[in-house]
Amino acid sequence: MSEKIIPAASVARAETTQNSQALMHLLRRLHFYIGLFIGPFIFVAALTGTLYVLTPQLENQLYQHQLFTDASGADHPLSQQVDSALRHMGNGAHIVAVRPAPTSGETTRVMFRDADAGPSETRAVFVDPKTLEIRGELMVYGTSGVLPFRTWLDYLHRSLLLGDAGRNYSELAASWLWIAALGGVALWALSRTPRRTAGTRKPSKTGRFLRQRYWHTTLGLALFLGLVFFSATGLTWSNWAGNNIAQMRAHFGWLTPSVNTRLDSSDAMMPMDEHAEHHQHGMAMAAHHPAPATITPAQFDAVLASARQTDITAGKVEIRPAYTADKAWTVSEIDRSWPTQVDAVAVNPVNFQVVDKVEFARFGLLAKLTRWGVDAHMGVLFGLANQLVLALFGLGLCVMVVVGYRMWWLRRPAIRQQANPADTLMYGWRRLSISLRILLAAISLALAYSLPVMGVSLLLFLLIDIVRWRASARIG
Repeated sequence: MSEKIIPAASVARAETTQNSQALMHLLRRLHFYIGLFIGPFIFVAALTGTLYVLTPQLENQLYQHQLFTDASGADHPLSQQVDSALRHMGNGAHIVAVRPAPTSGETTRVMFRDADAGPSETRAVFVDPKTLEIRGELMVYGTSGVLPFRTWLDYLHRSLLLGDAGRNYSELAASWLWIAALGGVALWALSRTPRRTAGTRKPSKTGRFLRQRYWHTTLGLALFLGLVFFSATGLTWSNWAGNNIAQMRAHFGWLTPSVNTRLDSSDAMMPMDEHAEHHQHGMAMAAHHPAPATITPAQFDAVLASARQTDITAGKVEIRPAYTADKAWTVSEIDRSWPTQVDAVAVNPVNFQVVDKVEFARFGLLAKLTRWGVDAHMGVLFGLANQLVLALFGLGLCVMVVVGYRMWWLRRPAIRQQANPADTLMYGWRRLSISLRILLAAISLALAYSLPVMGVSLLLFLLIDIVRWRASARIG
């Protein structure tokens, strides 16, 4: 008998079909692993983030006495407000920054270095600009200037109050969120499984599962763009992946420019870190010791007046004095709502001349997008509307995770049920062609290098999967 010759086209079609089925299997199992193992971390990050963005108004109520005043009359000069805070703090007080009252009825913040403060934290003295009354002291955090209640929520969202080690939880959630979102959309688009059971009148287990899947899929599609956005912006705050992103931006020249404070103008403009409040940066020791500078309250009036003459027009500004004679003071706009006002100038504290200026309008497109992305993630870009949209996304993500677990519960295997080799990543991996294996391995290694926390967790996924695959193969 002669052997039957199979056309090359048929072989190619069969291989393509097998690769497609194997890829779908891998995608489905990976999506399941992300939901099962990373879902709790995503849920906590979404819930704590929602609490954070919903609480600015609550914080204003909690600290109403410190933040607001109902005194009437004209404001005293800023120098007198600073002097009042200095007298309150006593000898040796070190001013870090001053934020003049942005509007009538609000207080001025004079922020001091505090030995007990954490990274990016200062002790703020709140001064009534009309009466010079000290309205209280509070610890404030970062450029956003949040007060103790929201600082606690920020730490909860970022690290579960566990310090630097806890930051790995939020990085784990952010690293996998975009993959889960993309994978879910791909499964929805490519799956041929029926999405509902026609003619089912009584609530069967299959019917309940399909309804849960319908809501899980619907929420995923509705939230897709937001999930990718939160994942990308969250990663820029992270420890390991965030450092890699910063290095990439530095390599391509995408960093945000920062005002140059060197009075000898010998140094080039330094880049600015949009997440400086989330990192503790140590200052390198200089080879020489510049002469110390004397700080007087009167300088704050002159420096602010000089900055106002160079189009620093935002109501919310921050003045940072320099304690060495070779550095200029900085006056920065800190209004991150829309339209964004974050211009900054460097002012010589001796002759009060502006020596450098950075304008947001001249930032590169990527620097602007980064600024807007960070502010939108924090819920400050569009005010209350931004807060409500973030809250809807955060709560929707929480519901989607819960529904995903409900789906798993309805389809969970019986305790004594034998494991199926097909319920593993290895089953799909072994069915792929060699070329696709090499491609997927290269992509996985690149992602693991760029997102180290995801890489470590992926390795754990694979170890668990190999153990399950071998156990099920022995049983079979």
